[in-house]
Amino acid sequence: QLQASGGGLVQAGGSLSLSCAASVHPFSRYSIGWFRQAPGKEREFVAGISWNSGTTYGDSVKGRFTISRDNAKNTVYLQMTKLKPEDTAVYYCARSISGWATIDPAEYDYWGQGTLVTVSS
Repeated sequence: QLQASGGGLVQAGGSLSLSCAASVHPFSRYSIGWFRQAPGKEREFVAGISWNSGTTYGDSVKGRFTISRDNAKNTVYLQMTKLKPEDTAVYYCARSISGWATIDPAEYDYWGQGTLVTVSS
């Protein structure tokens, strides 16, 4: 199971940090992705971190978001800075079944319940 947390309300330009606590084992062998979904829009890839800590980012968040992992705590983090109103969405973390942090949500099986991020202008 995956548990996303850390969402909330923040002003544009601000920062927020999300956490994804995972009970999948062995956690260090799995790649984890962050996705987001805004009302009326499709689920969008945000960032992913592979089992070897390689990272990949969606174009809309490059340079603003940073993904990291702490295998000792079975947790993946998403540090979000310079937030924009268009970043408003429910953010989900998920486990990759392909072994890599791909951008395709179909490559992920276990999904967390989501945490809402609202960025006010």
